[in-house]
Amino acid sequence: MAQTIEHEYTTTGLNHRKMLMWVFLGSDCLFFGSLIATYMVYRGQSLVGPYPIDIIDIPLTTISTFVLLMSSFCMVQALAATNANNQKAIINWLLATAVLGAIFIGFQVYEFNTFKNEGLTLGGNLFGASFYTLTGFHGAHVTLGIIWLVALAIIGAKGRLGPNTALDVELCGLYWHFVDIVWIVIFTLLYLVGGFDGGPIHSPGG
Repeated sequence: MAQTIEHEYTTTGLNHRKMLMWVFLGSDCLFFGSLIATYMVYRGQSLVGPYPIDIIDIPLTTISTFVLLMSSFCMVQALAATNANNQKAIINWLLATAVLGAIFIGFQVYEFNTFKNEGLTLGGNLFGASFYTLTGFHGAHVTLGIIWLVALAIIGAKGRLGPNTALDVELCGLYWHFVDIVWIVIFTLLYLVGGFDGGPIHSPGG
């Protein structure tokens, strides 16, 4: 029997589940926006090291960023395969997205351990507190996305994903693309802009 939940009529013209996802992503934008704003406000005000210029490894993080961006491509392919009812491709692309996400988390764990060994801790200075909080919450979002992707792959392996259930994959895709976009902002501001900061920034003549 054909499913009709995907075509329900609403006052907004959007499926209720999709609307709820957009509301959630909007609230998450405010959450990450506040964390990023806090980082920028306290940027360069650490009184003790290590400072960003001492430990930030931009080439390494550039690689992990590329991996995460490629996972978005895989997510797009997973949705396309779902709409085309290509069962094997659905599972392969979902798992590929999850694997690339896991590789990104692996890079983050390595980076955290390296920074810890070099003296950067959550309570050591303002940079450490804002860095670990911001990137840690983002990593938690990526981890949640990986679990979601694996769950969808398991459902797909049972033959329960296809054109009639494409919304399930689309909602996961919206979340995953959001996580990627947030990382681009974090990478730009925290690594490319703030990664060369040294000691406290003083005003001229201060």
